[in-house]
Amino acid sequence: MAVPVLSPSSGMSTIVLPVTGTLSKAQTITSYPLGLYADPDNGFYDANFVSGAIDQVSLTYRMLGGDVLDVELTEENVYTAYETAVLEYSYIVNIHQGKNSLPSILGHTTGTFDHEGALKSGDLSSSLSGEHVGLKYPKFDYSSARRVSFRSSQEAGLNGIESEYSASITINDQQQDYDLQKEIAAKPSFSSLINGKRIIINKVYYKTPHAMWRFYGYFGGLNTVGNMSTYGMYADDSTFEVIPPWQNKLQAMAYEDAIYTRNSHYSFEIKNNKLRIFPEPNSGSPESLWVKFTIPDEPWDETDSDRSSRTKGINNLNTAPFANIPFENINSIGKQWIRRFALSISKEMLGQIRGKFATIPIPGDSVTLNASDLLSQAKDEQEKLREELKTVLDEITYSKLAQTEAEIIDASNKTLTSVPNGVYVG
Repeated sequence: MAVPVLSPSSGMSTIVLPVTGTLSKAQTITSYPLGLYADPDNGFYDANFVSGAIDQVSLTYRMLGGDVLDVELTEENVYTAYETAVLEYSYIVNIHQGKNSLPSILGHTTGTFDHEGALKSGDLSSSLSGEHVGLKYPKFDYSSARRVSFRSSQEAGLNGIESEYSASITINDQQQDYDLQKEIAAKPSFSSLINGKRIIINKVYYKTPHAMWRFYGYFGGLNTVGNMSTYGMYADDSTFEVIPPWQNKLQAMAYEDAIYTRNSHYSFEIKNNKLRIFPEPNSGSPESLWVKFTIPDEPWDETDSDRSSRTKGINNLNTAPFANIPFENINSIGKQWIRRFALSISKEMLGQIRGKFATIPIPGDSVTLNASDLLSQAKDEQEKLREELKTVLDEITYSKLAQTEAEIIDASNKTLTSVPNGVYVG
């Protein structure tokens, strides 16, 4: 009986990485775990990505010595490594851009994403006409700092985004104590707004007839002139004095405040929104007191139709609308990083495969595979590549670029001080 002659394609494995990839497999979505850049049905097919994946097979074959010893990988393994490297690059760059822009995009519109990290249709995607936020240079509006300043000015009584209300409290004879929370919440115009919330009292005051008209004279200020000592005096036909308007305003306010303070003889104290008036009110006391107050909003409520409080928008890096970076917008620097990272992932895959068999028996001996070396090298290379990219990106944040420009200007000015001024010769 004749013995058949066997011609195996490989003496070690039936799986051998080919010299180069093939277009038929590279453009098939099932060749990738996610198929993010090779899915023609979802509009994410990128011919350049497919070409890059095919070339990556050739690079992996040569760098892992496939022309000397078989590499136990498939085309699909390399395509998986290539797609993973692109997504890793997008991940690191998007985090960098988040550091750059997060203070200015807080509170603005966020987006919704599918399981692959692609931006789905919605308010944000329609407003951008399909463009990627990650490819835009954001306008700075200091949203975070403004939010803090609004609250600070609100507490100082200067400005803010919360509405301030006023209400009157009826004063009863011989009643010193009033529960402002209860009194104001019982008013129909405020009961629905307060709805069990604790109000914040900003000011307690009472109103008397304005005395400002007396400031300029008994007859309403006609034909009167003011100076530092003779307010209220008449002016004759030959006496004219001009003083700055701010002087009139300041002294007018001081006059009104003097009446409010010296003539009222009233004071109060407030504890836990409960008011006590001194002295005890009587028939000659004011009929009402006025209170200015605010009703605190819940931290998570969007209370204004114009979204001025911005509680429903971006609140951290997790909701920043950064989708996967389009492959076509990654330049040569990024694509070289992707090739190196993909090669390292392929090396890790090969180490995992060879690690399943510590040794392979051969006639009269055995061969020990280099799985541990491959895994160690791959992990170290991946970590160094990540750190390299992060370091470069951290050095070119917007704040660091501003510092660099300032240093260039300082250096230029220092150089110019040593350059003699030109002398014009006619």
